[in-house]
Amino acid sequence: MAKIVYFCILASAFFGFSCSQVIKIYTEVREVTLLEHETYQVIFQANHSYPGVASINSTNGGVVSVSPLFVNLSAPPPWNVTLKADHRGHDTIFMNFSGQDVDVEHAFVVVTVERSRELEVVSNVVGWCYFVAWSISFYPQIYENWRRKSVVGLNFDFLALNVIGFFLYSLFNCGLYWNDEVEHEYLHENPRGLNPVLLNDVVFSLHALLITVVTITQCFFYERGGQRVSKIASGIIAIIFLIFTISLILPFTKAINWLYFLYICSYIKLSITLMKYVPQAFMNYKRKSTIGWSIGNVILDFTGGMLSMMQMIINADNYDDWASIIGDPTKFGLGLFSVCFDIVFLVQHYVLYGVRETRVNITNIPEDIKTRFTRASSKSKDPHSITVTHGSTVPLIKNEK
Repeated sequence: MAKIVYFCILASAFFGFSCSQVIKIYTEVREVTLLEHETYQVIFQANHSYPGVASINSTNGGVVSVSPLFVNLSAPPPWNVTLKADHRGHDTIFMNFSGQDVDVEHAFVVVTVERSRELEVVSNVVGWCYFVAWSISFYPQIYENWRRKSVVGLNFDFLALNVIGFFLYSLFNCGLYWNDEVEHEYLHENPRGLNPVLLNDVVFSLHALLITVVTITQCFFYERGGQRVSKIASGIIAIIFLIFTISLILPFTKAINWLYFLYICSYIKLSITLMKYVPQAFMNYKRKSTIGWSIGNVILDFTGGMLSMMQMIINADNYDDWASIIGDPTKFGLGLFSVCFDIVFLVQHYVLYGVRETRVNITNIPEDIKTRFTRASSKSKDPHSITVTHGSTVPLIKNEK
């Protein structure tokens, strides 16, 4: 009898110990893309079995059907669940269990159902094309400044807002991509979400910030015609700095977490994108010239913007996800906004203020003024005249009679 009691005590202790251990269920594959009517087997892994039954749920009914709908966790893991793609769209399949000893936080898979693999390839190609176009769009302006040894015609308000915008964009991307605390906060806010920031986002933002700093550095060494940041832009920058400083203090006081601080940075960046082109366009209008403002930069930016919107349209059709454009038009709208400004710059350059050249007689011009003319243009073969580009900062001197 004593042996039976002793055995029961040991069995109860062992059972209680095994049940007190938290079972962690997870999927090794977190993302999968399927064609319509294609099937896929999700494998749920765990460190051991558990006496109970878990349900399999989805966030968007009608996209993917699941079999079976319930999993017996007392069976030895892994547990297999079959998915069937019924309709194009996005869905998240996840395991649900109400017990406290079962951790199903990572037991999910994000499913994308598409119309065509070919469209997916086209979308990826288009994506890399606009990434390259936007990445190299900064270099024509640097080359233009170096060639002219002048930044006259390049608006300093645009540069100041641009460098702040890319700094905040880099801060957001680096924080969400590299900081474990921020990523944990994001996953806590989006339990079955995936980190939206990829490595190419980080590389692009840091590269853009670096090249913009290089462009600003040129302004200290090349002729700038007395230009400086305007009072209006200085006021906007002061407001941005105030918002940024207050937002930076709040996480230290636990008023908000670091994720929300980065969200504020991203909102400021979006606001800058909406206003940064205005000073340059207005400056071109006042000068009646686009000289000094690289049209190569505009063409590449326009190309990148058009390709970006093209990719969004291709994906919306392939995944039947037009709501991403119509329901949440922020990304598409910002791309369209930038393209519209690029069109304004193209019209200014090629239609309104096209580059024109005039022959100016310099026979009776003083030597110091003649030297400035010569720096502006060396195209003329006539020793008594030079070719001056309209819109340059060299003053025109009338011939003395």
